Amino acid sequence: MFDRLSFPQPWLSLVLFTTWQILSDGVSGGSAVLGFILAWLIPQMTHGFWPERPAFVKTWRMPWYILRVLNDIIAASFSVAWLILSPRKPQPAFISYPLKLEHPLAISILASTISLTPGTVSADVSDDNKTLLIHALDSSSDEEIIDAIFNRYEKPLMEMFQ
Repeated sequence: MFDRLSFPQPWLSLVLFTTWQILSDGVSGGSAVLGFILAWLIPQMTHGFWPERPAFVKTWRMPWYILRVLNDIIAASFSVAWLILSPRKPQPAFISYPLKLEHPLAISILASTISLTPGTVSADVSDDNKTLLIHALDSSSDEEIIDAIFNRYEKPLMEMFQ
């Protein structure tokens, strides 16, 4: 009986409750009760879509990863703006990035991170989850981009997930 009353996705429930409180017109008793009900009901209803819980080993590293990504987004925004405004022509390229990550959520976070950073887009993941196809707006060498992605993003994700 207690399994039905538990929170199958506690982080999702916390995010839902917090989002409800932010969107409601002030925190009140009714708002908190309805937010709690939604935070419990929505994960219960979507439980079948969540095959397994995320396998974070070192969750305390996630804030540093997020700060690094935000810093890179800002820096890449300026470099893309400079590239567009300069007379130099960009050298676009498709790069096959060899993945060392194995967890599907970690691969998804890496692909999303690459797409969020201006100048790069994750185009495809191979069927065997071993290669990520990346489009770079300006690439002088494939190895340079592969090394940068590995050291800045994949290595910290490997530490968090393995």
